[in-house]
Parts: sequence; C-alpha cells; structure tokens
Amino acid sequence: MTDRGFQPRALGEIAIRCADMGAMMAFYEDVIGLERLSGDHNSAITFFRIAEGFGGHTQVLALFDHAAAPRPGLRPTGADKPTTGAGSSLHHIALSLPFAEQEAVMRWYDKISQPYRVEQFGWIGWRGIFTEDPEGNTVELVAYDPSMLDQA
Repeated sequence: MTDRGFQPRALGEIAIRCADMGAMMAFYEDVIGLERLSGDHNSAITFFRIAEGFGGHTQVLALFDHAAAPRPGLRPTGADKPTTGAGSSLHHIALSLPFAEQEAVMRWYDKISQPYRVEQFGWIGWRGIFTEDPEGNTVELVAYDPSMLDQA
C-alpha cells in the first residue's frame, strides 16, 4: 500500500438527490428513526444525524431537493428529477446498529407494514435488514455478531 500520508477513518456524509423531498424526509425520520438536524420538506437540503462519527464530525444523511442549485463542481447539475430506484447509480446505503436491536427493526417494520428482507453475510459476520425508501433506494440496517460468522 502506498504511503499517502492520510487514511479516511469514517463516513462523513451520504447525500441523496430527491424527487419527492416530503416523502423521503418522512421515511428517514419516521421509518428509519434518524434525528433531523436542519431543514424541512420545503428546504432545498435537509440533514439527519446518523452517529457522532470521527474527530467531532457528525455522520449525516443529507437529502437534496432535485431542484437545489448545486455548488460549482458538484454533480449532477440541472433541474431534471433524478433517476431513482433500479436506474440509479446508488446501489444501497447501510446504517449500522447493534445486533440486539435487529429484532426491534423487524417488529417495527412488521407493525408499520414496511416490506423488508433479511440477509446473512457469514464471511464477515453481518446480518442485514433491507428495505426501500419512497424513491426505490435500498436501505440496509446492518449489524455484526460472531454468531453470524461461517463455521470453518
């Protein structure tokens, strides 16, 4: 590995361009349970806290209204609505939580009739609970537990 003099330590922000800001805000606040830091359904940008993060930088999810004027050098540009769901270049986002809370996730999704699927990744000891936001982006709530590791 090359000695660059730096090493990223954590995810700082995930930003999603949204066709329907109100529906996306409601999903991430009411279904996923993220804390809103700023903005509302009328804002060009709304920020949600994911976790405290690294070095004092709060990890955030940012929702950008599709018509928000981007800063120079940021893409995509223009007022066209973004391609969402399967046509998007975003594969999925994964948010970590304790393994012990995954049962609560499934109970919550069942209670509010939120479709989901569960997948185990034995090679790394993860279990993911996958659902979709209102624009078809896959959202995973993932946890590590040694009981999920493949037995050699």
